[in-house]
Amino acid sequence: MMITTVVIGADRGIANSIARQSLERGERVIAACLAGNDALAEAGAEVHGNVDVTSGPAIDTFAAQLSAQNVSIDRLFHVAGVLGLDEFGTIDYDDVRRQFEINTLGPLRTIEALAPLLHEGSKVGVLTSRVGSLGDNGSGGMYAYRVSKAAANMVVLNLHHDLSKRGIHVLALHPGMVATELTKDYPGDFDYITPDVAAAGLIADLDGLTAQTSGRFQHSNGEFLPW
Repeated sequence: MMITTVVIGADRGIANSIARQSLERGERVIAACLAGNDALAEAGAEVHGNVDVTSGPAIDTFAAQLSAQNVSIDRLFHVAGVLGLDEFGTIDYDDVRRQFEINTLGPLRTIEALAPLLHEGSKVGVLTSRVGSLGDNGSGGMYAYRVSKAAANMVVLNLHHDLSKRGIHVLALHPGMVATELTKDYPGDFDYITPDVAAAGLIADLDGLTAQTSGRFQHSNGEFLPW
């Protein structure tokens, strides 16, 4: 039976790579985009535009469209996110709220709306970041991003507890240092990987997700990370 994979935030970057690689694996791919993506549609994905994770009505419309098609979701990747840089003393609190709305409430809102379309054995991966790990924070800074991703990690753990009652497995995902539009202004010198490499690792993480590893935080290289 063909696997149905839903990818949220598939306009570009890591999510776009996940959608493409899932298509290459022979899966039915439903790509939720903020705008649209003709190239993904031409590759065989079912593209839905205007899926804004900060908008309840937009997410409800998307969920209703899938429900009307009797979609049963086997895999759900929530990747949509934003990164803004700040330091103590120069924090823009409007931007903090914006990042929280997208990075934290976005996945919660979307997964809650799509939950009726999940089934026993479904797998859900939420892209967060080790920058949001309390146990891995050795430098401080990046208040808005760290706080929103730390809160997203709690969302994932809560979703694990609630959805595991239905036999649904949930994983927090860290992609690694990926060269995308999101990270082009990130400070420091890193060995960046490509979106395709990150996507392959994240897909492998969900391949290996079981009831025993549900509710954990995993790097695209397979390593489990501290909360």
